Amino acid sequence: FRALCTKDKLLAAFGQRPVRLSTANTYSYRKVDLPFQEYVERLLKPQDPAALGSGRSRATGPRGSRRGPAPVTGPPSPADTLYFFGDNNFTEWGPLFQNYVPPPFRIPGTTGAYSFGIAGSGSGVPFHWHGPGYSEVIYGRKRWFLYPPDKAPHFHPNETTLAWLRDTYPSLLPEERPLECTIRPGEVLYFPDRWWHATLNLDTSVFISTFLG
Repeated sequence: FRALCTKDKLLAAFGQRPVRLSTANTYSYRKVDLPFQEYVERLLKPQDPAALGSGRSRATGPRGSRRGPAPVTGPPSPADTLYFFGDNNFTEWGPLFQNYVPPPFRIPGTTGAYSFGIAGSGSGVPFHWHGPGYSEVIYGRKRWFLYPPDKAPHFHPNETTLAWLRDTYPSLLPEERPLECTIRPGEVLYFPDRWWHATLNLDTSVFISTFLG
């Protein structure tokens, strides 16, 4: 699977296929469709630390709020922190996923659904939660920040993880800091049900998550 995920192999197989991009904010409410090759050539680059997660003005919802604006679509703005993760077309990307061997761990009564992603350094998703699953890095490094369900993190839902790490993280008291780790190629992280987590890609990264439901 790793051999099929090099830049050259992916562009040769999927360069003209459309991919759906999401903004790097808690709600991922902005969706943009682009050919995969255009995403790689135009948007797969280090993230601007000053950019908001949605490429727009700050949201007005409460900190840690789960709800957000309705999805919208439109052409990308230079300020958007658009990245490719999830929203995969399983018909078009099926030949690639067929070669993936998921982690040999299971929760009884669940089945796995894949979310494949490619993103530039400094990108990532701010704090959010969902059901349990696994995350594996194919290329690059991904830093994780996690809080248990009963300990909501201090963050703004429209602030990128990179901005949070720069502006909020240094001022956290020891008891306020999250659990942390960095996973590398071939390593897998299990995220439990309803745990808050944020991610930060330290390099241009290729990764895949298996959501259990």
